[in-house]
Amino acid sequence: MPQLTPIATVVDHFDIPLSTLHYWERRGLLTTHRRGGRRCYDQDQLYRIALIKQWQTTGLMSLDEIATLLTARSSTPDWRATVTTHITAIDNRMRELETARHYLYWLLTCSRDGDLEHCPGYRASVSLPE
Repeated sequence: MPQLTPIATVVDHFDIPLSTLHYWERRGLLTTHRRGGRRCYDQDQLYRIALIKQWQTTGLMSLDEIATLLTARSSTPDWRATVTTHITAIDNRMRELETARHYLYWLLTCSRDGDLEHCPGYRASVSLPE
């Protein structure tokens, strides 16, 4: 039998509420084993939990989209298109975050007091409609 990790250990390690793990199980995202009547997870499920948490933390994917990705290779002939769509969305989001970080940098470094929209450096970095 594979090494099993009790649900309480999983909750503590991943800092995930117990109810969340139960919900993911009801949704079919996780499969548990029972030891002494208690839920336990094998190593494959632990990796799956880490992946779900990572994807959910980004806020870029709904749980339905995560479920689709988790089963895409085995159930969707065009799974690469699904994955590529998510990569594109992540790349777009990264560009948006980089731009936001850049604007905050201008706010910190601008020697001119007042609102960011009056900072000459910021103004030089923004493209306005003609």
